[in-house]
Amino acid sequence: MWVKICGITNLEDALCAALAGVDALGFVFYPQSPRYIMPQNARKIAEKLPLHVKKIGLFVDATPEEISLTCKEAGMDMAQIHFDVDDAFWSALKVPYLRVIRAQKEDDITQYQGLIRLVDAHVPSFGGAGQRLDLSWFENYDCDNIILAGGLSPENIETLKPFGFYGVDVSSGVEKAKGIKDHDKVRSFIQRAKS
Repeated sequence: MWVKICGITNLEDALCAALAGVDALGFVFYPQSPRYIMPQNARKIAEKLPLHVKKIGLFVDATPEEISLTCKEAGMDMAQIHFDVDDAFWSALKVPYLRVIRAQKEDDITQYQGLIRLVDAHVPSFGGAGQRLDLSWFENYDCDNIILAGGLSPENIETLKPFGFYGVDVSSGVEKAKGIKDHDKVRSFIQRAKS
């Protein structure tokens, strides 16, 4: 299972996750978030990470130009688009991107069918609130292309295995404070997700 740890704000947390076998790290470029990181600080971390760890910038209410510029400045491999946009927006993006569905009802998960996408619980704060989705929505659904986020932790990661999700994305479930990771939880989450 592909694993992303989001809300990285310091090098120690990033290196802990990298050593534990994480596939991707998320950096939040949304100033209202308690996990916000300045692009130049994200770059300092990104430059010290192994090449195989994908660096993904999370964006809310930004233009394609701002996103492309920030990704370049911060050394990101990809942008995670956490807000509703139109087709013209996707076309204008100059960086690889991950679509996010902020699901409020079961039908929402069918958006972008066939494409790799991240499905998160709809919360006003745009993620990191530990809010869980109703897993019954995914029971008779092909989850091959879905990265699940929202309310995940080392304690409940095992319950996701039968659904066959492509991957998982965790932030608050492996923290000791907002933006500060608990290294034991990070290691435990990655190990359980990949076992």
